[in-house]
Amino acid sequence: MTTKEIVNKYYDYVNKGDWNNWLTLFDDNIVIDEQLAGHLEGIKILGDAVGGLEKGYSKFLMHPQRTLINRSHAFVIWNFEGANASGVPIEAKGVNYFRVENDKITYMSNFHDTRPFDPFLNQKLD
Repeated sequence: MTTKEIVNKYYDYVNKGDWNNWLTLFDDNIVIDEQLAGHLEGIKILGDAVGGLEKGYSKFLMHPQRTLINRSHAFVIWNFEGANASGVPIEAKGVNYFRVENDKITYMSNFHDTRPFDPFLNQKLD
C-alpha cells in the first residue's frame, strides 16, 4: 500500500470504530507521541489504549481537512467531532504526522490544544 492508502484507511477505520483493522496499520514496534496519552511504544500498548477510547467516547470522528504526502511521510490537518461517554460534545482541530515504512505506520504524533478534550479527561468512568 502507498502512504496515501494507509493514511486514508487510518481515518476510515477510526470513523467506523473498526479498531481491530485500525491496529493492523501499525508496525509492531510503533512509536507514538500523543498529546493526551503521552509517549507510547509497541502495538500491545496501543491495543490496550483502544479500550480507553471505546469506554471513554460515545462518539469519535476525525475529519481530514488537508493532507500532505511526501513519500513515506504524511501530515493531516483534521477536525475532531466527538463526545465523552456521557455524551458531552468535544470539538477540536489538530494535525497528525505519520511515518510509513514497509506498508506500516512506524511513527505517529499529533498536535492540538488539549483543553477541548477536558470532557474526556475529567469524566469519571465506572
